[in-house]
Amino acid sequence: MTISADINLEKSKKATQAIFLVCGLGISSWAIMVPYAKYRLGLNDGSLGLLLLLLGAGAITMMPVTGVLIHKFGSRIVILIASMVVVLTLPLLLIMNSVPGMGAILFVFGSAIGTVDVAMNAHGVQVQNLYGKPIMSSLHGLFSVGGLLGSLGLGFLIKTGLSPLVAAISISLLLLLIATSQYRFLIKSAYEKQVIKNFSIVNNSPSGNKFSWLKMSIIYLGILCFAVFLSEGAMLDWSALFLKEDRGVNVALAGIGYAAFSVAMATMRLVGDKIVNRFNSKNVVVYGSLMAAAGLFLAVLTPWLITSLLGFILLGIGAANIVPVFFSEGGRLKDVPSSVAIPAISTFGYAGQLVGPATLGFIAHHTSLPIALGFTGFLLLLVGISFRLKN
Repeated sequence: MTISADINLEKSKKATQAIFLVCGLGISSWAIMVPYAKYRLGLNDGSLGLLLLLLGAGAITMMPVTGVLIHKFGSRIVILIASMVVVLTLPLLLIMNSVPGMGAILFVFGSAIGTVDVAMNAHGVQVQNLYGKPIMSSLHGLFSVGGLLGSLGLGFLIKTGLSPLVAAISISLLLLLIATSQYRFLIKSAYEKQVIKNFSIVNNSPSGNKFSWLKMSIIYLGILCFAVFLSEGAMLDWSALFLKEDRGVNVALAGIGYAAFSVAMATMRLVGDKIVNRFNSKNVVVYGSLMAAAGLFLAVLTPWLITSLLGFILLGIGAANIVPVFFSEGGRLKDVPSSVAIPAISTFGYAGQLVGPATLGFIAHHTSLPIALGFTGFLLLLVGISFRLKN
């Protein structure tokens, strides 16, 4: 492919990793804000779950639209603009004192996060196609690194004496620096379209139409993504509250659960490409799902903080490389072009991460938070069984 001579693949890969880092930092910074928002606004678990629904609604509204924007403008410019919206809205999540205002900002914040997520995965698939070997796990690894830094960083800044608003602004400035400095290394729109065209010709992929996302191959991957992303969303939105209310952890340190999960996930994703090559994608999904489910059950069925953290670590290890496998499979489906598959699978999958936790809030309100998290473990078991029986 002659176009590869005009692109510095190594710099493009690192720039893409940086954008995954930005997305992870942005959304995980919200994780430590959840208890603050709950107590500031006087919400119960059910009301908080309904509020979280608006964040997910924003993301899911924009995800299908992002596919159209990428086709017209390229993923590069879409990533930059959406990242700027994340930068502007993140500090507002710590100062909104009304439920309607908080809901509106969450919707906009979720829209921006959803847009960045689809665009960076679409961009990552094209970089991977140029490389000719798996790199999606390492890209998602930087997302998890961002999850670690965000969950610990904001809490640490607040613990040092900074006001929550100043701490959030500091995180936003870091996101701004990363996104603007790496923008020029992302693949330009004209090159990106040529990569997609060339890859489609080589793989006999169709041009696709607006109904391509209805194909069962996409719906199946999307449903599995929903369940796996739900477990990540549960850690993002509920782990801090679970550790505070059920394990007695101080609110400023409650992000340690999401941090433990993120460390495990980041570590496994950074070596995930080698793992997928060695053990094949099916085994990674099947055994990873079983380990992740076991981790969640351990976290909620034992009364000790140390075993809860161990459970979160097992969840991170098991689930780490499942989603990158699903995105890679979506990017090479023979009956659907990647420009349709990635936004569609993202929409299904991130509904689990961003809308699913709202459902867990209602389950927790009528039963308990440990039961709601245990339900997530049951869904992971179904993922493993389903993928084991596939073909």
